[in-house]
Amino acid sequence: MKRWWIFPIVFAALLVPVAVLASGEGGFDGVVRSIESRYHVRATRIPFMGVVSAIARTATQDSVGNIHVAEFEHIDGTMDGDELNRMVEEKLGAGWERIIRETSRHGSEQTLIFIHPEGNRMGLFVVDLDGHELDVVQVTVSPDRLAENIGHYEHHHPQAGSDADESE
Repeated sequence: MKRWWIFPIVFAALLVPVAVLASGEGGFDGVVRSIESRYHVRATRIPFMGVVSAIARTATQDSVGNIHVAEFEHIDGTMDGDELNRMVEEKLGAGWERIIRETSRHGSEQTLIFIHPEGNRMGLFVVDLDGHELDVVQVTVSPDRLAENIGHYEHHHPQAGSDADESE
């Protein structure tokens, strides 16, 4: 009976490391929380995204999966492009490489795209600011399947002198 005092101590000992680890959170959730904290906005997360991700993975024959989306609306003021870039790079961590950074002249439109190899798959992380709205998307894709699928949508030009040109 006198050992009941040990449970609160064990609980506290387990809770403190979890809280410390959560505060240093990175990846998608870390980026979203940093934006929320820095710019005093709340993200809208798409409900049932896990279900949508599973359906996408099945529908695309394992080409697309692990989809995460957060949307920020009504962002007041301008976002500093350098600050946003540093924040995202810091929270994503090692292994992510920025491949695109585009900022409009006045900074009201910004796009950051990062990639990260994940075995035979590729992680994509996109941050897109358009005026007072900011979207954050993370997705995993199969580069080989993606290239195959994009090939179906290429526009093919008839060659000069072909039969197709003469029929007109």
